[in-house]
Amino acid sequence: MIFTDDTTAALNFVAALADTVPEASESGEDELATTAQLDALLDAWLYSGRRDGDARELAEVVAARERLRALWALDRDDAVVEVNAILTESRAIPRLVRHDTLDWHIHATSLDAPLAERILVEAAMALVDVIRADEADRMRACAADDCTGIFLDLSKNGSRRFCSTRCGNRMAVRAYRARSTG
Repeated sequence: MIFTDDTTAALNFVAALADTVPEASESGEDELATTAQLDALLDAWLYSGRRDGDARELAEVVAARERLRALWALDRDDAVVEVNAILTESRAIPRLVRHDTLDWHIHATSLDAPLAERILVEAAMALVDVIRADEADRMRACAADDCTGIFLDLSKNGSRRFCSTRCGNRMAVRAYRARSTG
């Protein structure tokens, strides 16, 4: 195990959120264009805490998505600056909590804090673990030339290249066709 369960869950949620942009989504559309789509994403990831369900909240989460996509691509030292900024902006105070079906894990904001703030802080707290473990290279961008998806590589040897099996298969087919016709 490279990271704790809550760190892995937070990072995988960030990747799922980030991959709702048209260039990375399964549908090729913005999959975070409506409050219903946001609710579906949060439900799928069992995201707890306050939800306002309005256009303002959606806009804040979309802005958080863009900030996290940019953060994912930063090198380790630059990521530290952004992580610290997020934690400072939200006045994060880490504490251990246990709720729902989850065992003890870290929260650094109140469950009543705005959704976008909680998303950013949970991502920042997970990135603290990544940075401290010097495993930032596990946060990857899809190697498919037509995809901007991101993912967390938890493979043993750290060799995963694609965000999904779909992208991997598509690239394998292209490589095969190129070899067959060349």
